[in-house]
Amino acid sequence: MAFIRTFVAIEASMEQRGHAGRLIERLKGAEANVNWVAAEYLHWTLKFIGNVDETEVHNVCRAVSTAAETIDSFELDCVGAGAFPDARRPRTVWAGAGQGSEPAMNLQAAIEDALEQLGYSPDGRQFHPHLTLGRVRGSGPATQRLGELILQHDDFSVGKLIVDELVVFSSQLNKSGPRYTALAHTNLA
Repeated sequence: MAFIRTFVAIEASMEQRGHAGRLIERLKGAEANVNWVAAEYLHWTLKFIGNVDETEVHNVCRAVSTAAETIDSFELDCVGAGAFPDARRPRTVWAGAGQGSEPAMNLQAAIEDALEQLGYSPDGRQFHPHLTLGRVRGSGPATQRLGELILQHDDFSVGKLIVDELVVFSSQLNKSGPRYTALAHTNLA
């Protein structure tokens, strides 16, 4: 039995990738130990499913497609640097959603519901639409400086995106970082 590490996402627009790259360059000035996301892999994760039996991937893709058909296309504005759990203790660095966050949350909820019918557990945490920019490794003065830079860029505009398509991705982890492969593309209503 083979498993495929799977997640559902909205691909970042070229505009968002370019602006996010500039934001990352500014945040790198803190010299914190961060695994920054490569521009071509920037995306808005809606649901991390985890390991899916390869025989179930088709059903997962169909459920995501059914969920997508219930939501109209929308514009998603990406603005402001932030961090989870917060800028004082950054573990995940992100750019947040401005206009369009409500339809993104509705889309995520529809995907959760569709996948729950297949037996996949809901996340259990409140969903906050965001574009992950990097994952912080370690702590110390450089991480504190990173937090300060994040706060200084809380209104940085990362650009807009018309959300009219979702992608179900596989994720393969390796030493140079994850490699994502599209398993299915599906259009919104």
